[in-house]
Amino acid sequence: MNGQSNQSFVVRANGEIDLDAAPSLRRALATALESHREVVLDLSEVTFMDCAGLGALVRARNQADRYGARLVLRGAGRRVMRLLKLTGLHRRLAVEP
Repeated sequence: MNGQSNQSFVVRANGEIDLDAAPSLRRALATALESHREVVLDLSEVTFMDCAGLGALVRARNQADRYGARLVLRGAGRRVMRLLKLTGLHRRLAVEP
């Protein structure tokens, strides 16, 4: 990917990542991944995530792989971490405290 910045870019999510919010998160991550080698998704203010939110994360991870970029999830609360572990995505996504 041409024109990628070496600086990390932070995308901050908050509230509920559900069917209504997932498309805007997906767009924000896609835009960030187009121009940055590392994108950090700050989940510290997320109170709920459903399968649409998980789908946005998987899609972003796949895009990061295609672009040679890195997607990092940071600050996931107990509820979100539980969901990531139940689905096994905590093994596929880079999750940091």
